[in-house]
Amino acid sequence: MIVSASYRTDIPAFYGDWFRKRYETGRVSVRNPYNNALYDVSLRKEDVSGFVFWKKNAKRFLNALEIVSKDAIPFVVQHSITGYPTVLERSAPGAEDAIATIREIARRYGSRVPVWRYDPVVFTEVTPNDRHIANFSSLASQMDGYIDEVVVSVAQIYRKTRRNLDKASKVGGFAWFDPPVEEKQSLLGALLDIAAKHGMTLTICSQPDIPVPGIAPARCIDADRLSDIAAKPVAARQKGNRPGCLCAESRDIGTYDTCPMGCVYCYAVSDRPRAQARHRAHNPENPEL
Repeated sequence: MIVSASYRTDIPAFYGDWFRKRYETGRVSVRNPYNNALYDVSLRKEDVSGFVFWKKNAKRFLNALEIVSKDAIPFVVQHSITGYPTVLERSAPGAEDAIATIREIARRYGSRVPVWRYDPVVFTEVTPNDRHIANFSSLASQMDGYIDEVVVSVAQIYRKTRRNLDKASKVGGFAWFDPPVEEKQSLLGALLDIAAKHGMTLTICSQPDIPVPGIAPARCIDADRLSDIAAKPVAARQKGNRPGCLCAESRDIGTYDTCPMGCVYCYAVSDRPRAQARHRAHNPENPEL
C-alpha cells in the first residue's frame, strides 16, 4: 500500500511531529471527507510499500525522511515551488529556501526522489505570462541536475477557489482571470521548452482538456518511480481521483481545512481562519490529524 501525506494538507510543514509519532506507533486514524467515517491506516513498514509526501516547506521534515529511509521504505517528495507574490501565497517559504531543501533531498536520496511542482499556474495581473516564463526559467535553472520531472497544472476555479481569489484580489488590488484554452496551451508550451533545456520532463496533472504536444499526463502517485527508488517492484493498480488522473492507488492520511499557509488558490482550504484555528487546536498525540 502506498501512503500519501498529503494532498489534503501540508503535513511536512505543519504536522511533522504528529507524523513521526504516528509512524512510531504504526497507525493513523483518518476521517473520510465525504461521510465522516473514521478508519485506520497502517504505517508499519511491512504494510507500507512507499510514501508520497506533498509539501511547500520540507526543511523541518528532513529528520522524518531520514527515519523512513532507515527503514528502507521508498518515498517521493512532491515539492511545490512557485515563487509567487505574497498576495497569492501569504506565508509560503521563499523560493531560495525551498530550492535549497530540494537540493539537499536530492543529494541525500537521489534525483528521482524530489519532484518539482509548478502548481497551479494562476493567471493574474501580478503573474502575467511573461512573468511566469521568467520565473519558471529562473527556478528551473537553480534545480538543473537535482530533479528530472516538473509537474504543472492550470488553476481549476472551484467555487471556494473563486471565492478566495475574489477576496484576495480586492485586498491586494489585482485582477485574476481564467483565459481561453489557447492561451493556456501557449504558456505551457513555453514552459515545456524551458524544462527540456534543464533536463526535466514536464508533465501535467489531470488536465486532458488542455492538450499540448510533448507534455505527458503526470503520475503524482507513481509506482514506477517508487520502484526505481526502491530498486525493486512496488506494485499498485492505477486508480485516479478524477478524470485524467493516472495515479496509483494510495491512502491519503491528511485532513482538508487544516493548512494555515494561506495560498489563495488552494483547493484544500475553504476558509483560512478555520484552518488556522484547527491548526492551533491540533494535538500531536491524537491518532487523527
